[in-house]
Amino acid sequence: MKKLLSRLVLLSSVVILTACAPFKTAIPDGYAGPTAVLKDSATVMSTSKADMYYALTVDGNNIDNMRFKTRRQNEGRGMMMNVVEAERKIPARETKVSVAARTIYAAPILAMAGTVYQVTGDIVFTPEPNKVYVLRGALDESYSAVWIEEEVTKTVVGEKVEIKGSAKLGFFEK
Repeated sequence: MKKLLSRLVLLSSVVILTACAPFKTAIPDGYAGPTAVLKDSATVMSTSKADMYYALTVDGNNIDNMRFKTRRQNEGRGMMMNVVEAERKIPARETKVSVAARTIYAAPILAMAGTVYQVTGDIVFTPEPNKVYVLRGALDESYSAVWIEEEVTKTVVGEKVEIKGSAKLGFFEK
């Protein structure tokens, strides 16, 4: 029994530690080349609901983003949230960005009762040095998408990640 309990504690510790994978920077170690900036964005519908368009990874590295920053900043605020901006420098070379567009609620109970749309995918593009790029998107019943555009010209770079039809998540996917 004691041996089983110690194995259970060890297994639990491993699971907890692997679930807390640290965020990395979007700039790889040793990179000394030019950079650009990639920003997340959101469409705020109310004090408890927003559609967020954000980066998940850059060249395979998990990065901090608007969704996680907003969650951390608003923890314990109940049914209210303030969206927290997020941006990061990225290498100005061909870059693969895993992106997401998702409906976010201030509290999990609101998400369970409400409609959540989500689109995820990868976009490959080559940012120009010193330019600013923004993740944008659209989420609704008939069309959902996420894309990256150059901030000043609004020119879409790379391919859009699109779902024609519903991108609505089921109850257990929320």
